[in-house]
Amino acid sequence: MKSKDAVLRLSALAHGGRLATFRLLVKAGPNGMPAGEIAERLKTPPSSLSSNLMLLANAGLVTSERDGRSIIYRADFGAMQRLLSFLIEDCCNGAPEVCAPLADVLSTCSPGKCR
Repeated sequence: MKSKDAVLRLSALAHGGRLATFRLLVKAGPNGMPAGEIAERLKTPPSSLSSNLMLLANAGLVTSERDGRSIIYRADFGAMQRLLSFLIEDCCNGAPEVCAPLADVLSTCSPGKCR
């Protein structure tokens, strides 16, 4: 991953509403969640949610798919894993014990479930 892509993704997550939205979609797993349900669960006005989802999508962290009258949003687990890997890839330089716990978490995460 290039640094500019990491910065874009991290800046998209550097907002309480967007972070809460992304975390909810991670918990929802690969089935994702309709926009209306996201707004309801987070008690977020539709206009705010729309902006948050647009920024997360532009950063490559969420995808969307129309299903009838609903739009289903999903966390992009590959993008999330690439970002986390980017953040820790140089961590083990000379001190693997520092990053071993983080690498373990990455290896045990699957869409919708991390230990």
